[in-house]
Amino acid sequence: MINLIFDGFLEVMYDSLNALIPLLIILFFLHFLFLKLSIDMLIQIIKGILFAFFGLVLFLHGVNISFINTGYMTGEVLGTLKNNWIIVPIGFVLGFIVTFAEPAVKILNNEIEKITTGYINKRIVLMFLSLGVAFSVALSMVRILTGISLWYFLVPGYLIALILTKFVGPLFVAIAFDAGGVVTGPMIATFLLAVILGVSKFVEGSDPLIDGFGMIAMVSLMPIISILVLGLIYERSNNKEVYVDEK
Repeated sequence: MINLIFDGFLEVMYDSLNALIPLLIILFFLHFLFLKLSIDMLIQIIKGILFAFFGLVLFLHGVNISFINTGYMTGEVLGTLKNNWIIVPIGFVLGFIVTFAEPAVKILNNEIEKITTGYINKRIVLMFLSLGVAFSVALSMVRILTGISLWYFLVPGYLIALILTKFVGPLFVAIAFDAGGVVTGPMIATFLLAVILGVSKFVEGSDPLIDGFGMIAMVSLMPIISILVLGLIYERSNNKEVYVDEK
C-alpha cells in the first residue's frame, strides 16, 4: 500500500525542481543586477519558493495517484449508463463544481477584485467562470454523444468572442482572455479530462482520440465568452446609472 502511495514521487519532485530552478536563476540574476534586495527579503522569497516546491510536489503527486484515476473511473461509470444523455447535465455540474477548486481561478479572482478596488466582485467573476467551464464540459459531452466536429464549436465560439469585444471595455477584454488560460489549470486538466476520456471510451461509437480530446480547447473558449457577457452586464448597468444621475 505504501509503495503504491509513493510510486512516482521522486519523478514528481524532479519535475517540480526543474520547473522552479529557472525561476530561482532569474530571481538571483535580477537581484544582483537590478533589485538589490535586502537579506531579509531574499530569505522570505526563498522560504516562499520552498513552500511552493513542496506544495507543488504534494499536489501533483496527489493528482497522479488520485484525481486522474478517480476521473477516469468516474468517466467509465458515466459512459456505461443506459440513458447516456444524462452525462450532459452531469458534465455541467462537474464543470461548475471543479472550477471552485481550481487554485489559479482563486488567485485570478482575488487579483481582479484587488486591482479594481472592489469594482468587480470576485464572487461574481467566479460564478461566471464556473458557468463557462460548466457549459464547455456539457458541450464536450454532447460531442461524445453526437460525434460533431470540434471545429463547429470553436470557430463560431471565437467569432462570438471577437464580436463581443467590440461592445465591452478593454478591462473586461483583457480579463476574459486571461481567464481562458487560467481555468485550464491542474484540476480541470487532470480530473475533468480524465472523466471525458473515460466517458468517450465507453460510449458506443465514440473515439477517445477524436471526441475525448478537445475539451481543454472548449474550456479555454467558454470562460472568455462568459466574462465578456459579464462585461456587457457591467457596461449596461453603468450606462443606466449615468442615465439616472443625469435625470
